[in-house]
Amino acid sequence: MNKTMRLKIAVDLGMTVLLFVLMAYQLTGDFAHEWAGAAMFLLFIAHHILNRRWVMNLGKGRYTPVRILQTALDFLLLAAMLGLMVSGIILSRHVFAFLPISGGAAMARRLHLLASYWGFVLMSLHLGLHWGMVVGMVRRKLRWPASRGRTALLWAGAAGIGLYGAYGFLFRYQLWLYLFRRAEFVLFDAFSRPALLFFVDHLAMMGTFVLVSYGLSRLLQAGKQGGTGA
Repeated sequence: MNKTMRLKIAVDLGMTVLLFVLMAYQLTGDFAHEWAGAAMFLLFIAHHILNRRWVMNLGKGRYTPVRILQTALDFLLLAAMLGLMVSGIILSRHVFAFLPISGGAAMARRLHLLASYWGFVLMSLHLGLHWGMVVGMVRRKLRWPASRGRTALLWAGAAGIGLYGAYGFLFRYQLWLYLFRRAEFVLFDAFSRPALLFFVDHLAMMGTFVLVSYGLSRLLQAGKQGGTGA
């Protein structure tokens, strides 16, 4: 693995960790939340610089169903991140307080809430499209031989995490409400459960969407191969 790939992994891992910190706004408070958001902004820029070849190749090659899905997700995620950054700067009371911005706080607050939860879902889906690469790297690192039993066990574990995450998304935290502006304020109490369980729950919810996009990409690839064979 070369240095560039290691740097890409480090940046992506940093963004993933910061995503959970940002989701725990009620636990961290304004000051830490803003600095975590600023760090996410810098890592987001670094991510696109490191992956600039993807942008340069957008107009090249054939668009398979998987590539169409990936490109659509990437542009939606870019829109969510830009919405978060703009609204975050407008709402800032610490990191960007020196900027001469006045007004627009009410609209920025609604945009920030909407973009944050869509960003969480879209980043999870984006990660799922690259999950095969992650699994391959872990398998090579641990030198695991191919095993049907281990594969079945891992899929069973993934299904369990996915179901638990779906329950948290739909019922315990009801995050779907924020995606469609059914709620204007955060409804759950982060202090009602231990902080560790808060992060475990959100990790499971991320796992749900990782599983969905990974499974969908596998189905699209299988469909393509089947169509080619026919």
